[in-house]
Amino acid sequence: MHLPGRTTEGLRVSETQSSLILPDPTPRKTTFSGTLYRGDEGMWSWVLHRITGVAIYFFLLVHVLDTALIRVSPAAYDAVMATYKNPIMGLGEVGLVGAVVLHALNGVRIILVDVWPWATKHQRLLFWIVMGLVVALMLYFTPNHLMNVFAPMEEGH
Repeated sequence: MHLPGRTTEGLRVSETQSSLILPDPTPRKTTFSGTLYRGDEGMWSWVLHRITGVAIYFFLLVHVLDTALIRVSPAAYDAVMATYKNPIMGLGEVGLVGAVVLHALNGVRIILVDVWPWATKHQRLLFWIVMGLVVALMLYFTPNHLMNVFAPMEEGH
């Protein structure tokens, strides 16, 4: 039951009617002052999803091209693969895995928001759950991967 003139969860109730009036359109202040974007978690999720998607696309493009090189020249393929075996590329692999994990988990969040009404109401919570899962997975993956990257190479590998 709504009492006339009372505020209920940020919505004002008319004193003459019991129907709801739209929320106050006054913009909220954000903690991202000084940046181009001033949105909430949903907007940052959108931006991160696009950035990771483009990064993964370009990785796959390069991957297909360098893998196709084996048909043209096995020696050239071996030379390209040898350039990838360095610590800088190992750090790049951490970034790639982070982008894939974030893109995948955020994609699941987007699907849930699209098809499940509860998720639409709680998209902010789901965003932070995705961020927590990404951090947890990367905290597990990164040291294990970097131990392999910086380990001495065995002869023949």
